[in-house]
Amino acid sequence: MQVVIAEDNVLLAGGLELLLTAKGFQICAVTGDAPGLLAAIDEHRPDVTIVDVRLPPTFRDEGIRAALEARRRHDGLPVLVLSQYVEREYAGELLSDGRGGIGYLLKDRIGRVGEFVNAVRRVAAGGTAMDPEVIAQLLVRRVDDPISTLTPREHQVLALMAEGHDNTAIGERLAITHNAVHKHIGNIFAKLDLSPDDRGHRRVLAVLTYLNRNQSQ
Repeated sequence: MQVVIAEDNVLLAGGLELLLTAKGFQICAVTGDAPGLLAAIDEHRPDVTIVDVRLPPTFRDEGIRAALEARRRHDGLPVLVLSQYVEREYAGELLSDGRGGIGYLLKDRIGRVGEFVNAVRRVAAGGTAMDPEVIAQLLVRRVDDPISTLTPREHQVLALMAEGHDNTAIGERLAITHNAVHKHIGNIFAKLDLSPDDRGHRRVLAVLTYLNRNQSQ
């Protein structure tokens, strides 16, 4: 699996390269700025790119802007964004195109190597990997939002889906049966009006609905 990394902190960039290489990833390029990221993506067409939100020269939003531009140039390019803090506006903007293959993690998650590597693989496969803290700050429900019709348990299930957990892991975390998880997810799909005929993966669409419709508040 080919990866492009955009991170201006040399130590962190080197650490990411060593970590991912040890886990079987092929690092195509490591760059410290937005132009370098876009050039590397155009050249290598990676399976996933890992991008710091803030890159030179202003260290404001160059990374996320470059990631959004890369997804416009290369339809659905999987992007995993790393940030020191929750940047609510940028997280919402990344999610706004309504497609999968996206992730947003706080940098301290990298230390949890297994979770981080699994997140990279999920994003590369077209799924989602959202940091629980990001989710917490995006979750402000509106009265007219279909998310508000979910039960507390359905809300918990969908939040865990947004973190990237599969049905088995959700059941274990909530101490409920696999059948119960399946039933809750079915109810979520119905309440969010995601029919079996919807194009795309309903699980991803549900997560995107959950995050997109709450980030605007």
